[in-house]
Amino acid sequence: MIGYLSTRIRTVPIVGFLLAGVAIGPHALGLVRSQEAIDVAAEVGVILLLFTIGVEFSLTRLATMWRLIVIGGGLQVTLTVGVATAVLALFGVSWQVGVFTGFLVSLSSTAIVLRLLGSRGETQTGTGRTALAYLIFQDLAIVVMVLLVPMLGGAGGSPLNIASALGTAVGIVAVVLVVARWIMPRLLEVVARACSPEVFLLTVIAICFGTAYLTSLAGVSVSLGAFLAGMVVSESRHSEHALGEILPLQILFSATFFVSVGMLLDLGFLLGNLPLVAAGVAGILLVKSVATAASAAVLRIRPAVVAGLSLLIAQVGEFSFVLERVGRDAGLSPAGLGENGSQAFVAATVLLMAATPWLGAAGRRLGAVAERRERPAAQGAAKPTVVETDGDGPRDHVIISGYGPTTRTLATELARSDVPFVIVTLNPDGAAEAEAEGHEVLRGDSARQHTLERAGVSRARMVVIPEDDPETAQRIAAVVRTLAPGPQIVVRVDEPVDLDALAAAGADTLVESTRASRAALNDAVFAGLTNGRASGPTRVDVNDIVAWRPDPGTACPHVDAITPVLPSSPGCQECLRAGTSWVHLRICLSCGHVGCCDSSPERHASRHHREHGHPIAASVEPGEDWAYCYLDETLLHFNRPGTSGDVTRQPASR
Repeated sequence: MIGYLSTRIRTVPIVGFLLAGVAIGPHALGLVRSQEAIDVAAEVGVILLLFTIGVEFSLTRLATMWRLIVIGGGLQVTLTVGVATAVLALFGVSWQVGVFTGFLVSLSSTAIVLRLLGSRGETQTGTGRTALAYLIFQDLAIVVMVLLVPMLGGAGGSPLNIASALGTAVGIVAVVLVVARWIMPRLLEVVARACSPEVFLLTVIAICFGTAYLTSLAGVSVSLGAFLAGMVVSESRHSEHALGEILPLQILFSATFFVSVGMLLDLGFLLGNLPLVAAGVAGILLVKSVATAASAAVLRIRPAVVAGLSLLIAQVGEFSFVLERVGRDAGLSPAGLGENGSQAFVAATVLLMAATPWLGAAGRRLGAVAERRERPAAQGAAKPTVVETDGDGPRDHVIISGYGPTTRTLATELARSDVPFVIVTLNPDGAAEAEAEGHEVLRGDSARQHTLERAGVSRARMVVIPEDDPETAQRIAAVVRTLAPGPQIVVRVDEPVDLDALAAAGADTLVESTRASRAALNDAVFAGLTNGRASGPTRVDVNDIVAWRPDPGTACPHVDAITPVLPSSPGCQECLRAGTSWVHLRICLSCGHVGCCDSSPERHASRHHREHGHPIAASVEPGEDWAYCYLDETLLHFNRPGTSGDVTRQPASR
C-alpha cells in the first residue's frame, strides 16, 4: 500500500519500500517476527538486481571502462577513507577507528543506485556508466576491507592473507569471464532449443545463483558475483529472453531488500539523537561528494557528469552493514562512539538511502546547469561533446511477433518496401533464419512488457501478432495496448477467436486463416501502413475489427445488440454478387453484414434489417461516426476515444 501511495505522489517506489520497512519493523509496529527470513529474501533481491544489471553490460563494454573502474573507483575510495580519517582525527579519534569509519562511508548502495538509474533509463549515460564503474571497484574493495578490519582492531590478519584472498578472487573472476566467452552462449542455445519456459528460467536462475555462490567462496561479495553472472549471460544471443524471464522475480525480491533496510531504523533513537544523526548525514554527504568530485576531476570527466555523479553515490551502501558487524566483533565502532555510533550510523545510512532519489534529481539539475555552461566553450569545436547515451531506437516501425512461413513472406515484403521492422521471437531456429536474411531480431517473449519495451512498442506504427493460439494472441495484444495506445494491432489466428475479447484487448485488425488467404496478412499490414483508399465508391477492409461504442448518454434501448464485428465483404454484399454499384455503405453491428444505404438503388442495409431483425447499422463512410437504430429510428453517436479511455479506433477511419 505504501509503495502504491508513493507512486501516486510521484515519488520513486524505493522510498515507499524503505518507509514500509520502517513501519513494519521491530522499532515501530513490530509486524515482522522473522528478521532472518527478511534478510535472506533481501540478499536474494540484491543478487537478482545485480544480475539484471550485468545482463545489460557485455564484456566488451566493461573492458572499455577499466580506467573508470581502477583509477576512478580506486581514487574515490582512497580519498573518502583519507578525508574521513583526517576529519575524525581533528576530534581526537584514533587513525584505526578513522580508517574503519572511512571504510564504512566509502561504500555506496549498488542496489539503490543501479535500480534508480534503470528506472530512469540512465544506465548507459555518462553518469550511469561512471557510477557503475565506481560501484564495481567498491564491491571489489570489500574483499580487502573485510580482511583489514580485524587488523585495525588488533586481531589477526596479515599481508600474506590479503594477497592470497585477492589472488583467489582474481582467479575466480578470470574463470567466470572465460565461461562467459566460450561456454555460456552454447549452453543457453541448447536450452533455448528445448522451447520450455520452465527449463529456461531454471537454467538462468542456476547461472545467477551458482556464479554468485562460487565467487563468494573466494571472498568476493555475492553482488559482484551476480553482476558477473549477468555479464556471462549477456554474451549469449538469448540475453534479452533471460532478462525478460527473470525481471518479475527481481522486482519482487529487490522490493524486499529495500523493506529490510527500512526495518533497521530505530525511530526512537533517531528522534532522541537528532543532532548526532543530522551531523552524520551532513558529514557523509560532504566527504563523499568532495572525494567523488576530486576523483572524477583527475580523470578529466566533464563537469556535467561530475555534478550528477557526486550526489548520486553520496549515500552509504548495504554492505557497510556487514562491514560494521565485522568491526564490532573486532572492537571497533563508527567514529569510536560505541553503541550510539552504531545506531547513528544505521539511522544516517537509511535516511541517505531514502534521500537518494532526490539527491540524484538535484545532481541532474546541477549537471544540466554545467552542461549549459559548457556549450559556449564548445561552439568553436568541430563537433560538440554531449552526454553519451543510447538512442531511442527505431521509430514508426513494425513489430512482428514470431517468425514462420507467414511472417517470412511479410518480412520480405516490408524489407522490399523499406519499411523498418523488428522480429521478436523465442524460437532459436526462426531467429537464426531471420538473422541470416539480414532482419533485425530481438530474442524474447512478445507477451513480456520488458521485451516489448526493448522492441520500441511505444514508438511503433504497428504490431503484427500471428499466433496459432487465439488466447496467446489476445494476451500479447493486451500487453501491447497497455504499454502503447498508438500502434495498430494486426492479429492473425488459425482457430476460431472470441472477437469481443480480442477487441477488448485492443486489437484493430483480425486476419482469420479460415476466411482469408495467406497473402491476406500482407494486404492487411500494408493497408494499415498506407491508410490509403482507392478512388470511387467506398470500400472497407474485411480484416478490420469494427468495435463501435455508442455514447453512454444514448437513450436507445437496443445498444446491447452492438458487438465487435468483422465486415462480411469489402463492399455491399448483394451488390457485389449482382455486379451493381452503391452510393454509401453501412455495416450491421450485430453480424458484420455490409450493405448499401437507402440512397442506393437496392437499399440492402435496410433489407438486411427487415430480414434478420438486427436493429443497428453504422456508417463506414470516411468522416462519419454515427449509427442508426431502425427500430427506434434513432441516430446514435460514437463514443470517441479519449472521452472514456476507450482506445478502439473509430469506424469512420476505416
